[in-house]
Amino acid sequence: LGIDIYKVGMVWPLERQGAMAFVQNKQEVLVVEEKRGIIESQIKEHMAEPDHPGRVLITGKQDESGAPLIPYVGELTPLMLAQFIAQRLNRLWGNSAADGLDFAPLLQQLSGQCSLAKDPGGVRRLPYFCSGCPHNSSTKVPEGSRAQAGIGCHFMASWMGRNTESLMQMGGEGVNWIAKSRYVERAHVFQNLGEGTYFHSGSLAIRQAIAARTNITYKILYNDAVAMTGGQPVDGVISVSAIAQQMRAEGVQRIALVTDNTDAYKDLSAFPKGISLHHRDEMDPLQRELRDVDGVSVLIYEQTCAAEKRRRRKRGLMIEPTRRVIINPQVCEGCGDCSTQSNCLSVTPKATSLGNKRQIEQSSCNKDYSCVGGFCPSFVSVVGGQLRRGQGVVTNDQWRAQVAALPTAKFASLEQVYNLLIVGVGGTGVVTIGAIVTMAAHIENKGASVLDFMGFAQKGGSVLSYLRLANKPSDIHQVRIDAGQTDALIAGDLIVASAEKTLTTLRPNHTRAVLNTAPMVTADEVLYRDADPKSQQRQQLLADTLGAGNLDSLDANQLALNLLGDTVFSNMLMLGMAWQKGLVPVSLEALLQAINLNGVAVEKNLEAFNWGRLAGHEMAQVTAYFEPKPSPQFSLEERIEDYSKQLADYQNQAYADAYLEQVERIQQAESNVSVAQLPLTLAVATQLFRLMAYKDEYEVARLYSNGDFAQQVSDTFTGDYKLQFHLAPPLLAFRKDAQGRPKKITFGPWMLPVFKQLAKLKFLRATPWDLFGYHPDRKLERRLLQHYQQMLPTIAAELTSANYPAAIQWAKAPDQVRGYGPVKAAAAQAASL
Repeated sequence: LGIDIYKVGMVWPLERQGAMAFVQNKQEVLVVEEKRGIIESQIKEHMAEPDHPGRVLITGKQDESGAPLIPYVGELTPLMLAQFIAQRLNRLWGNSAADGLDFAPLLQQLSGQCSLAKDPGGVRRLPYFCSGCPHNSSTKVPEGSRAQAGIGCHFMASWMGRNTESLMQMGGEGVNWIAKSRYVERAHVFQNLGEGTYFHSGSLAIRQAIAARTNITYKILYNDAVAMTGGQPVDGVISVSAIAQQMRAEGVQRIALVTDNTDAYKDLSAFPKGISLHHRDEMDPLQRELRDVDGVSVLIYEQTCAAEKRRRRKRGLMIEPTRRVIINPQVCEGCGDCSTQSNCLSVTPKATSLGNKRQIEQSSCNKDYSCVGGFCPSFVSVVGGQLRRGQGVVTNDQWRAQVAALPTAKFASLEQVYNLLIVGVGGTGVVTIGAIVTMAAHIENKGASVLDFMGFAQKGGSVLSYLRLANKPSDIHQVRIDAGQTDALIAGDLIVASAEKTLTTLRPNHTRAVLNTAPMVTADEVLYRDADPKSQQRQQLLADTLGAGNLDSLDANQLALNLLGDTVFSNMLMLGMAWQKGLVPVSLEALLQAINLNGVAVEKNLEAFNWGRLAGHEMAQVTAYFEPKPSPQFSLEERIEDYSKQLADYQNQAYADAYLEQVERIQQAESNVSVAQLPLTLAVATQLFRLMAYKDEYEVARLYSNGDFAQQVSDTFTGDYKLQFHLAPPLLAFRKDAQGRPKKITFGPWMLPVFKQLAKLKFLRATPWDLFGYHPDRKLERRLLQHYQQMLPTIAAELTSANYPAAIQWAKAPDQVRGYGPVKAAAAQAASL
């Protein structure tokens, strides 16, 4: 055909002599480049010079008529480019079968291999602040204020609903505000600025803001590390006091220092006079003050990076706190206020019959404790003692014999390039698994390429590792897996596996996959308390897309915890299963050697790999080593019976009987107009129970003293520990916190016998002798219950097929009213209840 290819090494300035020599004697040069046409414009400029090599058509972003051709935005893929190239070739030589250039059937075939499945939505695998990250607190702004982002981890505040926008280069922070401020109604903005960026060039941005007399508050986020790229130390000598002194020398008069440890700054002699010291809990009122300051003000927020703290504690360079936090799930209302206060990924959803509540994921918790600020009595500190660690299964000769007896996996031929896609969550070892498979291929002298898409992956974002394997390196012509070209998928996370970037690479009825179904918290579940990951829908989507027999699923996290004592080995377990299923076309010997060469927890990783092989061959061989805990499934009748028993414990049997009578009336009415599932009855049974079992002081005391919580603590911790309860009793919490809410008080373990005695006084509930009942919180709860109970007879009497959907919606309405005190009051007001 006479097609030449010229690969440019440096796009600007373009090396003229070589480019013009290539262009000479061509009919057309198609310039392929992503984003702007930098190469294309330079070639056209060179072609306009007197010594140009002749008349040649240059196309790229536009065709010969000026119509758009190769797009400026988005990512270019081989399939997309194939269509453009076919179009240009057809223009030159025709497109008939007689010409031998009829590309239409081939293009149609390639396009038909792509999956058309769509991400079900509900949640996204967005990168997020680490658990306990200082930015969880430092990037908040008061209501009515806005902030501007900058370079660093704190940029992620842009998608956290924190009124944070824009992005400027290092040294340009706040520059855009100088002009913008003249044309907007608001008179002030906050500008986030990391201390590493400050030292690099950000101080110059502050200097220009001072010179322009701009109303702006620079929040200098001092985290003692360059966290975004892995925790490197900040270049140069820098300290909190030095920043403060430099800012005063530049002319900033109002400087505030905020920290999570005010005791470390009792002596402020190294700081400029007039600097104020604040605990991070005071951020909101402090920022309200600063936004009214004329000119430039500076807030220095000092708190060590959470990931860096974790590293230093492991290395013995920082004291490991002896305090951990646990949530009593029976007391928790699932209101989500703890996530609102902490913005922490370690505060994870806990599925219950009453909806999602919250729990602390102890393995990822970095002991920031800001979640305790949630207005809820369910948080308890455990001081001293140690976490109970999973022991896993001790392997024996029988296990080794089973592994040795496993059949050799059967692989696809590598006559054509084999595409293996590995996906998962950043920080869980996805890239490591890809590197191990690639190394195994190198050991066998096969061709292998790996392309990792990570982005903010270390912050819990999506990771996609594209592996291409062939008999020899020269067989591999591109490193990315194109649409519809994946032969095998190892999916370490359900959300990433069913996201668009993964789905587009799958080929229906061809791609084979192993899938980890373990739930892993997403950013959306922190931001939105009722975010639904749609797990069942996602699994079904993958099963339907891949076709019968092409998907094998397991909860690899739970399996790794049961077998090896730690979920960190889940991806290696998945690799073992994938290999046994024939999805990884390298030899067992090469893979084992690659795991050894990796040099990290070699014995445990080898064990995990072999457990995965056993699971891939026959899951029963694996589950025989431990007792699986099935997820409890309750019928409607079982739920109603359970709620009734709980209400008898809550008050008495007569109280429970009244509940049953009201539910049975609704059930009878619904049976006359509905099908067997009875969603209205389920809604009424659940919400009536929640309203009747409102958590007053007697009930909270009972739920702490009935033995269930003591068992929970014993199952989680070992050793000599003491409990601390964080409560805001209405009759004792007179002080207000920075948000104007009753300030929580810490009580010692002596509260346990107090709880036991207080629980016995439940007979006083709703009587004239109930002192707690006169509080506005209790009055609200009784009003909500009374309103609901008054409406139930009307719903039962007037229920028809026409108003049936509205009745269900009404019955579920109280679910939006959760929490304690001001949180519940605000929810009731928002729900108009």
